[in-house]
Amino acid sequence: MASDSAEMVETTLRAVLVDILGLAEAQVADFDDSTELFGAIPELDSMAVAGLLTEIEDRLGIWIEDDEFETEMLETFGNLLAFARTKALQ
Repeated sequence: MASDSAEMVETTLRAVLVDILGLAEAQVADFDDSTELFGAIPELDSMAVAGLLTEIEDRLGIWIEDDEFETEMLETFGNLLAFARTKALQ
């Protein structure tokens, strides 16, 4: 059950990156834990961060407090996925 939920979070996160940043599905499908995001993907700039986080909140039914947000969270796909899983599966 938990692995299904963890997989759902990952699938949702990948869909958000495609939908909000306009990235190609094939590109996002190739993301792994070490794939760099903020600073490496031009579409994910400071203006896109708020929209991305809001959409993650909406789709996963979570709330990201201001004090929970750290820039390290957006450094890699693995960091963002770990954060989203922690929030969604708690």
